[in-house]
Amino acid sequence: MSITILTAYDERPDGAGELVYRAGGTDLQERLRTTGATPHVLDLTGVRGFATVERTDAATTLGAGVTVATIARDLAADYPALALTAAGLATPQVRAAATIGGNLLQRTRCWYFRHPHTSCFKSGGEGCPARDGRHLYGVVFDTAPCVHPHPSSLAMALMTYAATIDTTQRDGLGVGDVLGDGSDPSRDHLLADDEVLTRVTLPPPAAGERAAYFRSISRFEAEWPLVEAVVRVVRDDAGTVTSCGVAIGGVAPVPLRLSAVEELLTGTSLDDDTVSAAAVEATRGARPLPETGYKVQLVEATVREVLERVRS
Repeated sequence: MSITILTAYDERPDGAGELVYRAGGTDLQERLRTTGATPHVLDLTGVRGFATVERTDAATTLGAGVTVATIARDLAADYPALALTAAGLATPQVRAAATIGGNLLQRTRCWYFRHPHTSCFKSGGEGCPARDGRHLYGVVFDTAPCVHPHPSSLAMALMTYAATIDTTQRDGLGVGDVLGDGSDPSRDHLLADDEVLTRVTLPPPAAGERAAYFRSISRFEAEWPLVEAVVRVVRDDAGTVTSCGVAIGGVAPVPLRLSAVEELLTGTSLDDDTVSAAAVEATRGARPLPETGYKVQLVEATVREVLERVRS
């Protein structure tokens, strides 16, 4: 396998074929190994400001190359929902290399897509072999042609902060603008081939914010989530929720922000009845596949878990 590595300041060779971007490389290297692809790889790690965190009174801006480990360590006090989610990902080794930009734009983990001898929408083919094949880890909200969940946990957490994303071509995008809704099954995100994610901007920290994150997995640790959920709440002195954000992942073509659950929680004290009702509400609209019916109960249980943790 012959792969050409370029830096951001190199001139692209004449007649160069496929060009892919590399930040931490934790997903890219695995895909190149399994598929045997030999593209020109543009290494972004040397770009000025690529891995910086900038704080002002108005916002916190993360360069696309800020690592998951940095987020987990340095943002815990101000953005606990994002930091807890980052801390729950993968292994310490992966978190030290993986970046926020790479996590947002990573490719699907579906085993049909990653198998060199199968074809699907996302690999340039027609159809979704997982729909009629094995889809044990697939969606429970079946809303798009591809039935494997989007893998970005950080996207889920960023939704609860209404974070914005800048690229080399556009500014102020929401997470939904970048990831889409899954209706185009050939895409994991909606950036153009020559468009690079440059930074993520968070609003000012909310005083007194509490947060919780939980992932339901099939082994003790270092596993992709079957279902994951994150919640952030701000309460007044009487313990009443004045604002909140709730999102789930591992269940749909894109992470889902649960606005109906947020409305149900706002103005309450997170009592037992409210938590139970919110957990049930999180499953509204579920349309499981033949092998993913178990995820309906997991959604309810996982959302209940984060709500009970955040009020403790």
